[in-house]
Amino acid sequence: TLDDALSIRALVHDDLRDNVLASWRSEVGDVEAGLQSAHRVVETELTLPRLVAAPMEPRGCIASVDSSNGRVTLYASAQDPHRPKQQLITSLGLDPDDVRVVVPAVGGAFGSKGAIPPEYVLAVLLARRLGRPVKWIEDRSENFVGAYQGRGMRARVKMGFDSDAHLTVLTARIEADLGAYLYQSTPVPGVTAATLMGGVYDLSTARVEMVGLATNRVPTGPYRGAGRPEAAYFVERTLDVAAHALEIDPVLLRRRNLIAEDKFPYRTVTGLTYDSGQYGRALDQLEARMETPVAEESDTQGVILGRGFAMYIERAAPGGWESAAATLDEDGTVILRSGSSDHGQGHATSLAQIVVSTLGVHFGRVRVDQGDSDYGDGVGTFGSRSMALGGEAARLASEGLGDRIREICSSLLEADAQDLSIEGDRVFVRGSADVDISLTELTRLARERGLLAGSECLSVATRSKVAGPVFPYGAYGAVVSIDVATGVVRVVKIVAVDDAGTLINPLLTEGQVMGSTLQGVASALLEEVVLDEDGQPQTTSLMTYLVPSAAEADYELDSSFLTTPTPLTPLGAKGVGESGTIGALAAIANAVADALSLVNVTEPLDPPYSPDRIWITIERSRDKTAGEDD
Repeated sequence: TLDDALSIRALVHDDLRDNVLASWRSEVGDVEAGLQSAHRVVETELTLPRLVAAPMEPRGCIASVDSSNGRVTLYASAQDPHRPKQQLITSLGLDPDDVRVVVPAVGGAFGSKGAIPPEYVLAVLLARRLGRPVKWIEDRSENFVGAYQGRGMRARVKMGFDSDAHLTVLTARIEADLGAYLYQSTPVPGVTAATLMGGVYDLSTARVEMVGLATNRVPTGPYRGAGRPEAAYFVERTLDVAAHALEIDPVLLRRRNLIAEDKFPYRTVTGLTYDSGQYGRALDQLEARMETPVAEESDTQGVILGRGFAMYIERAAPGGWESAAATLDEDGTVILRSGSSDHGQGHATSLAQIVVSTLGVHFGRVRVDQGDSDYGDGVGTFGSRSMALGGEAARLASEGLGDRIREICSSLLEADAQDLSIEGDRVFVRGSADVDISLTELTRLARERGLLAGSECLSVATRSKVAGPVFPYGAYGAVVSIDVATGVVRVVKIVAVDDAGTLINPLLTEGQVMGSTLQGVASALLEEVVLDEDGQPQTTSLMTYLVPSAAEADYELDSSFLTTPTPLTPLGAKGVGESGTIGALAAIANAVADALSLVNVTEPLDPPYSPDRIWITIERSRDKTAGEDD
């Protein structure tokens, strides 16, 4: 356990002096003086359990070796082909040209298929030794106990406020259960949580540290949110505790401490630079929508209602670059090859829309290819980076292809390139619509005139480059009901206000919010990895580990958006894939606390808010109250 690891009662690895596998620390300003001079200091200790990603499709691969040249091909259920390829090269000492990774249609990942599993490496090793294809497919129970897990953190947070309820100082110590070994991405969630502990609030003095500890469990790694839900939960729950202590409305406390619009770009106490935001507008929009009457009988005997609010900030688009190549095929089809990989998000549609809006061709003329390392280098899909970086790369490649098309057509039509327009399936001279060339004929004509050599096609390959991460954000509200007799918590309504910058496809964006919000609900009410006292996993199937079904999605979801484009790219997209997972958890936690306050429960209660945990908490409060009365 974390406590065992801290006390060094046992070492997970005998050759290490302690159980610390990763650490991070930041301190700005005179923290101790800030705490001493604060009008009020509040302190919380909060914990989030481990969760499993539970993608619809467990992991699996097929490895084969070409006997003629020894080249390895790995077909893998993964989030992208690029990181698995690099990890195979590193693990087995292979030449990059001798490795190809193909990622076909994938049944979900939620972050759990980013790092290459040991079994994939073993399959490649065996295929090379045997000279025969090797397949490995895990079943659901193996996925529960073998795939890396998410969350598993606790934090001690202190916030100091002045007499006007301005946040003046913060300290936080995060202890993360990293499991027995460090995968490449294992430290990421803990560090991300630590760097986001300032939230969306204007703060100049803080000390934040993260200690990642070895335990006897399976390693942890990124799971949808990957540190952002943890940070939002730690910060927003503490703010609600502070609001109660300061006797101030929780929304007013947040509004009073938000980073103002004229302070962007904003340098945080943990070293991040927020690119843009309208935090006050998001909170105003949330508060207005939360005023809508709730369709729930609040006077039903034995049922109590609670409302909760939460802000969130997300660090998105890590990695700094992504690749794309746009080609005009012989038949007039525009083929976009993207370094981003779709595993359920709808990238092919969004990227095609970017090509259409940039180039001007018909949507039906665009084909998006992805998921093959032979298409070129790339980084891949994780951390809400695909539209911010992959979309920007698609825009650049499409823009470059448009320039090349106009350049070729300027010779064929004897017109200046700047006077040419691409529309639908033709290129024409503006003002002379009858002077045009069809895209289906362009490649043939260019070859006949010697403007293209041999079998060459018009093609442009490029990379997007972003100076730093971008920061989507949002404001979430939740209304919950609690049946006092049974402890059953039901989410009645969630209001989501998200700002993901430029929205490429509003329908897909809405789908991301719906799905991620349901995962936030699940982490609040249902999900928890449980081990017995001997360390044996107890939640090893969908019979014992509770994931939500349609029945748990019966709440009202009011979703809306602000649009504050990032100034770091012309496209302006920020990413939205993790929003609801971050915001909904904290909002529900505050709503549950609000409801429980009606039955005199004041101590912080951590998720999941299962019926037995809520019922026991209420009964203990009643016993305590009865004892005080006696």
